[in-house]
Order: sequence, then C-alpha cells, then structure tokens
Amino acid sequence: MIHTITAPRRLRGVISLPGDKSISHRAVLLNAVATGEATVTNFLAGADCLSTIACVQALGVHVERHADTVRVYGAGLRSLREPVDVLNCGNSGTTLRLLAGMLAGQEGLFAVLTGDASLRSRPQRRIVVPLRALGASLDGRDQGDRAPLAVRGARLHGGAYELPIASAQVKSALLLAALFGDGSLTLTGRTDGRDHTERMLAAMGSAIIVDGPTIRLTPPDRPDTLQPLSLRVPGDPSSAAFWWVAAAIHPDAELTTTGVCLNPTRTGALDALRAMGAQIEVTNQRTEGGEPVGDVTVRSSQLHGTVIEGALIPRLIDELPVLALAATCAGGETIIRDAQELRVKETDRIATVAAGLSALGAAVEPTEDGMIIAGGDNLRGATLDSHGDHRLAMTWAIAGLVATGEITLHGAEAVEVSYPEFWHVLRQIGE
Repeated sequence: MIHTITAPRRLRGVISLPGDKSISHRAVLLNAVATGEATVTNFLAGADCLSTIACVQALGVHVERHADTVRVYGAGLRSLREPVDVLNCGNSGTTLRLLAGMLAGQEGLFAVLTGDASLRSRPQRRIVVPLRALGASLDGRDQGDRAPLAVRGARLHGGAYELPIASAQVKSALLLAALFGDGSLTLTGRTDGRDHTERMLAAMGSAIIVDGPTIRLTPPDRPDTLQPLSLRVPGDPSSAAFWWVAAAIHPDAELTTTGVCLNPTRTGALDALRAMGAQIEVTNQRTEGGEPVGDVTVRSSQLHGTVIEGALIPRLIDELPVLALAATCAGGETIIRDAQELRVKETDRIATVAAGLSALGAAVEPTEDGMIIAGGDNLRGATLDSHGDHRLAMTWAIAGLVATGEITLHGAEAVEVSYPEFWHVLRQIGE
C-alpha cells in the first residue's frame, strides 16, 4: 500500500488512542491461565495482539472478541492443551517470547513457535538461555537463537537470575515460567524495563514482591490460584508519541491524546520531549486497571537538542524513531546512545531511521548504539519505505506533516501491527 502525505496548514484534535499493545498482550496471556472469565475492553485489535489471541485459542483457551472487547475464559495454570499445529506468532516478539516462558513449565506439552520472516530473524537466545537455567527444554535454529523455537514442557525449578539487559520480554518470559516452577524465582540486574507483567500478576493474586531492582515471585500452591482480571486497557503511549511529536514540530498545532498510560516505565518519550523544550500539559490523571493514566496535550514548540541515553532508553525504546525525527526539527545537536537494542527490532532501526532521515535532507550520523543528529534542517519530500516496520511507517507519515513537498510512503499497511486507525486519525487532525 502506498500513501502520499503533504503538510497541512494546522493540526487540531482530541485523539482517543488504541489500547496499549503491551498490556493487551498480557491481559490475554495471563487471563488464559487464570481460573474464570475476564472481560478486557479497549483491547488493541492490531495484528500483533490478534496473533496472541490465535495462539492462545490454539492452546485450547476459549476467547471471544467483538471489536475492541475480548472475553477470556481461563481454566487454570495447568489447563493449556498441546496444539495440533505450529503456533504462528506473526510479527510479534512479545507473543513468541512470553508464550515460550509460559509453555516451558507445562509438563509434557510440546509446541513449536514461529512467525514471519522478520520475527524469525530476531535473537531468541536472550530468553532461551535463562529459561534453560530454570530447567526448561527449548531449542531452535542457530543453536536456539532463532525461531522456530521448539518447547517441550518440563518441571521447572526456582532460583536466582541476573538480567543482563533491560528487556520487558525477557523479564516477563521468566516470570511466566516461574508461575509453574517448584520454588521461588528472584530476578536482579537490569529489571528496569516496563513493569506491566509485575503489576498484572499482583492484581491477579500472584505472590510477587518488587523491592527496587529485585523481583521475587513464589509460584502458587494450587493451579486455580490466579484470579481473572477484567480491565479497560489504557491508551498506548508508544502510539501517542507520534501525535506528541507531530504537535511539537508543526508550526501551528495543538493535539490532545486522552486516557494515555502514564506508567513511569513508559513515559520516557514525554521526558525526552520536555528536555527538548516541548510544551506539554498532563491533565485528568487517574488509575485504571492498576495503571496510572491521564490526558496529554502538546502544542507547537521551539525544540532544542538534547542527549538521550542511559536509564532513559528502556523507557522510550519504541519511540526512538519518531524522537529522532523530532531531533531533526530541533535547534542544535541531539545524541542518542546506549540504544543498541534498536538493531534487533522489526528492522535495524538505527540503519533504517538514519537512512530515511538522510533521504529527507537531515544530517544524521548512525553509530553502533544510536545516532547523532544535527538539527535545524528543513525536511524535504522524498519516497520512503516502511520495510514492513510499523514504527517506521508512522514516523515517515509524521515527517510528511512538516516536510516541504510530498512524502510518498511504500508499505503503509505496516501500521496495522499496532495502530489500525492511524491513517484515519491522520486525515482527521489536518486542516
């Protein structure tokens, strides 16, 4: 699919966001092994989360979906059935990695997890090695580093593990595996990734304790201990970030995103934009489904360069492509470092973002773990490709709102992975 984007005179709108992708995944996966019925509203019906539903159904869990409302009928921790076919996770790394953890402790169950070409190219040893340390039986291509992954459920044990990277998917895979273990699991090290799994497990009655960087989970005594959790999924801050940047870099803009998840592990993009001088107002703060939420308004701003690094990176890793775009419109230099994780996303986002921004006329120097952006450039029209990466597709669309000349985007359908309504909203806010 090809889209052409031209800069509108101004941007105005109040935007209702799709449900958070991370929370939508976990609401289905955890309720699948709870005991009882759960209703999840504002569920993100994007391709990734639909892959999670399809895999859970293939494991024998009854799931009903009507638009953005999902009902999950869990039958307990040990209720999953061996699938009769390969589990296709599509493009979703979250589906594959979290399911690998959950299935690792299902004694006697055998499953093969695979996905599209992009997912099959992404590293999996980061979950395979720690799961094996708990007694799991997993293998795959390239000595277990690439899908398809074969999982044979085994009797797991507890213990301690120090996480070498800040990855919510790795942390969550281990916590889900620990639900089925014989003893407590203690995680230390880089536990500073998003904490939706910890919050949801606690809300469902799991014996999980978070004490600073240390997480300890004790498996339940009975398979029916995990209680179902009905919730409204808050708005996805990773999706909201595209509108925040659009408003900040456009010369005549005011956009409000409502009901955004303001979990501190997810608000790095707001912090980065504030550091760049963006005009941001947060109102109507409240708690929904155990998560802090609020409404965020961003107005046209005079941005300046900044440094994005260190502990901030895990809190905005998915938003870095569009923040790099913001940096091209800021005065002065912006440096992004410590973000080597970008190399193993849907694309090598350091290479693809730098190439795309350069095609738009920006001065960008890619580095091994980030990029250096000389801001202040007027972006020009260009023909760009999403490379099948939903974050890239939306970033180039936002660039079209401020570029001189048209931006022609190939592979525009990639937005379906996380934000099916994106193009509709883009048309509505431009005047």
